[in-house]
Amino acid sequence: MNDIPQRTAALIAGFSIVTMAIAAGFACSCVLNNFTVLDDIKLTINNMKSSQTLFRLGIFSFLVILICDLLAAWSLHVFLKRVNENLSLLTAWFRLVYSAMLGTALLNLVFIVLLFKNEDFLSIFGRDQVSALAILFLHGFHLIWSIGLVIFGCHLLLLGYLLSKANYTPKIFSVLLIIASLCYIIHHTANLLLLNYEKYKTTVEIFLSLPMIVGELGFGLWLLVRGGKKCEDKKLN
Repeated sequence: MNDIPQRTAALIAGFSIVTMAIAAGFACSCVLNNFTVLDDIKLTINNMKSSQTLFRLGIFSFLVILICDLLAAWSLHVFLKRVNENLSLLTAWFRLVYSAMLGTALLNLVFIVLLFKNEDFLSIFGRDQVSALAILFLHGFHLIWSIGLVIFGCHLLLLGYLLSKANYTPKIFSVLLIIASLCYIIHHTANLLLLNYEKYKTTVEIFLSLPMIVGELGFGLWLLVRGGKKCEDKKLN
């Protein structure tokens, strides 16, 4: 791990962050949001049944996100451990715990695929029961993922703090990531604790999504273009 150059770690982290941003955009905007219709369970079920290939692509996209999160946790630790190795390791662990939560949540989507794939379930449980189970698994995915995103917000908070102490990264990303972390923590904590939050969730997401996207994606792009170069220049001099 000590032999890995800062530039290499930055490239891996930047590639992982940008890739997962693209995969998340597809999985959420083109798949999950299109399937889920508030207050219309039958339409949600019909959407999932009629577009099973697209639904599976959504699951695959989340698998890509999971793999990229693991790569990002490791490479960001390598990139920032010279600032504070113990705190950098703790930051990586928060992201790894979030990844475990995402993997657990993803199983719920796999169970939905199994329900619709196996006709025996229809004969055993009946169509209404299978539909009810599918909706239960869909809500289970969102709820478990929401818990994980609170932990991810804590990861971003620590990451932003580390960047504020680093002398080889722009301070603006520290500010943006801390703001993004607070957006994640506040939004998903409210989603877990407030019973009527679903009514305001979409509106709140519109306002909070901008700092999340700008902070994470901006930092990922900077890592790809400039990350680690200053460190290597100092070594050369």
